[in-house]
Amino acid sequence: TKTKEEKAMKKDLEKKLETIVKERYPDIETLESRNSDSLDFHEISVWGLRELLEKAYELGRSEAGR
Repeated sequence: TKTKEEKAMKKDLEKKLETIVKERYPDIETLESRNSDSLDFHEISVWGLRELLEKAYELGRSEAGR
């Protein structure tokens, strides 16, 4: 089972990832599955995906340095 601290860290990470996505794609409201194709699948460019991955990577690097 996960500790309260682990759960809090996961929730914090999810919020940060959603912020990264929303900055580039404001139409994507959440990263949670909503069991609806129109809400769960989005068309994005490869360069947009690359940008999101780079930002997530930098987030991971900064979080690891703490």
